Amino acid sequence: MALAVQNWGEILRTQNLSPGKPMDLVSRWLLITRASVFPMTLTSGAIGGLLAIGAPHTNWLYFGAALLGLLLAHAANNMINDYFDLEGGVDTETYVRALYAPHPVLSGLISKTGLILAIAIVNLIDLALLVFLTERRGWPVALFALLGLFISVFYVAPPLQLKHRGLGEPGVFLVWGPLMIGGSYYVTAGTLPPWVLVASLPYALLVATVLMGKHVDKLEADTAKGIRTLPVILGRERALFLTQQLLVSFFVFVVCLVLTGTLSVWTLLVLLAVPRLWKVLKVLSRPRPEAAPPNYPLWPLWYVAWCFLVTRRAGALFVVGLILDAIFPVRLPT
Repeated sequence: MALAVQNWGEILRTQNLSPGKPMDLVSRWLLITRASVFPMTLTSGAIGGLLAIGAPHTNWLYFGAALLGLLLAHAANNMINDYFDLEGGVDTETYVRALYAPHPVLSGLISKTGLILAIAIVNLIDLALLVFLTERRGWPVALFALLGLFISVFYVAPPLQLKHRGLGEPGVFLVWGPLMIGGSYYVTAGTLPPWVLVASLPYALLVATVLMGKHVDKLEADTAKGIRTLPVILGRERALFLTQQLLVSFFVFVVCLVLTGTLSVWTLLVLLAVPRLWKVLKVLSRPRPEAAPPNYPLWPLWYVAWCFLVTRRAGALFVVGLILDAIFPVRLPT
């Protein structure tokens, strides 16, 4: 059991399992669903729930159901992306997706039929949660879910293929910000004041930087396949500059929301992530190394890992700040 737990930790950190280590059932599904990126969804859901503390008619059972639904939706989204990219000829054994981590089908973790079945089962469970929450909280729950599903499916699925048209990054911004955070707040509290949507934007910026970094890493491969992600459209230098601005904008946005009394003073804890931000900004200003550093697990991805470091630390500090606000509220007068 201790070895299995170590394996799970390695996968959650790196999206890989070292050669020679036994593949248990949990490890297999952590790899198939790309669970290493689930912390971003957990953070968005937690932000929505924590912002709802103190609102009338909060229901934490509904919040728990919504958070589970978000995680299942993220898992389904990752599997859907892998399926359609494989079917569309994008994912091959030499394409970046199969190089930085095991592709569910190409690596033999699951058959194509098994992947379709897994997608169907996860979506059916999500549908049951959606019906339950919609019956309890009303039609806006279904609207949040369907908008998220639309972006999730057509991120890679034809005919829209949002990723191929430079719309994948804005789509991720909307999903992990207003839809996830706003939706979690609504399910928890039963209402959605406009300030919550504004408060959802800083973390959405951070999640968008992770996808920007990943698409910069894949720029040459995507260009060769005619996939026009935003970095392909902008070019490497401008895309990296935009990514730097998005990272900085998170901290500026949080400070502004604190100054206006929208967020608690406690959320200024995110400034403890500024030293890491500074380090990552310098990395984004330099060319990628010619070869993977020793023991680096995600090669040929590079910039995405650094963006994720900021997102993980700043997001965690943001959540801690909201927890402290629930215990001892401190806001600047407006």
